[in-house]
Amino acid sequence: MISEELIYNRLVSSDYFEQQPIGRTVGRRRPSPAGVLPSVETRAAMDSWAKRLTRAPKGVYRYSNHDDMERDRERWQAAAMVETVRARG
Repeated sequence: MISEELIYNRLVSSDYFEQQPIGRTVGRRRPSPAGVLPSVETRAAMDSWAKRLTRAPKGVYRYSNHDDMERDRERWQAAAMVETVRARG
């Protein structure tokens, strides 16, 4: 029978968790060099995202159950849809 100490030492050794190789790499994004400003196109995209408004009022919400949260989320989503339709004319 294997002792508990042997099992513990096997699990906490750093080599145990490093045996599995990384299966694949997703994406190849590289950080831009320090001190280099983003391109005009990148800056425009960042600005367009910054102008988007969230429909939920700012704050931290704590609900007693999921149904209360879902009710508020649906109410805010419906208000956003109405606002979008009215803005389009």
